[in-house]
Amino acid sequence: MSLRLTFGTAGRILRQLRHDRRTIALILVVPTVLLTLLRYLYDDNPLLFDRVGLIMLGVFPLVIMFLLTSVAMLRERTSGTLERLLTTPIGKVDILLGYGLAFAVAAAVQATIVSALAYWLLGLDTLGPAWLVAVIAVGNSVLGMALGLLVSAFADSEFQAVQFMPAVVLPQVLLCGLLQPRDRMPGWMEAISDVMPMSYAVQALTELGAHTDPTGTMWRDLAIIVACVIVALLLGAATLRRRTA
Repeated sequence: MSLRLTFGTAGRILRQLRHDRRTIALILVVPTVLLTLLRYLYDDNPLLFDRVGLIMLGVFPLVIMFLLTSVAMLRERTSGTLERLLTTPIGKVDILLGYGLAFAVAAAVQATIVSALAYWLLGLDTLGPAWLVAVIAVGNSVLGMALGLLVSAFADSEFQAVQFMPAVVLPQVLLCGLLQPRDRMPGWMEAISDVMPMSYAVQALTELGAHTDPTGTMWRDLAIIVACVIVALLLGAATLRRRTA
């Protein structure tokens, strides 16, 4: 691993993102619009918006970053860029960490903007501190990025990468505790939920919504999110292929 090569890869990706208006809109505009729609959907029930909107601060960025990064990595492979990079001294870990760093920056900007919108313009109110909610939202965005980079290794086209959305993300949305508290689920469903990263992302935000101070459960969940990011990036590097079959 070389820090120079890693940061060089991250810089290249960030320059590409800066000139891609559609990607910028997907990262920054789409989650803010969705959260705004949710706010007015619960216009007559602000307490319900406080609960659901808080969770969506983590879910929306995670889903969007998953989609964006899985497709972006596939584009690098199908265009031959990845194959050319792997003929140079740069290693797979340098490439994945470079991508991860670049998209982590984008994820941090995304989550910060969405969190600021939620608190300052949409009136989101939580018992826990807003800055810590923003930190967890950033963590969820980075988690979506890492999962997207991982699943891209198993797709042969951008269309297949998009197909991983219902297979990987939607089950987590259904079982993360948003629709039904996890402890009220049948035992086998709760067991599946326990191994899904989004469950801990949602639980960490829920803890901040219910407590004025950070709890041990919240810190544990945040640590699990960070661990999942690291594992996903390492697995992504291990399964990285030069080109599609």
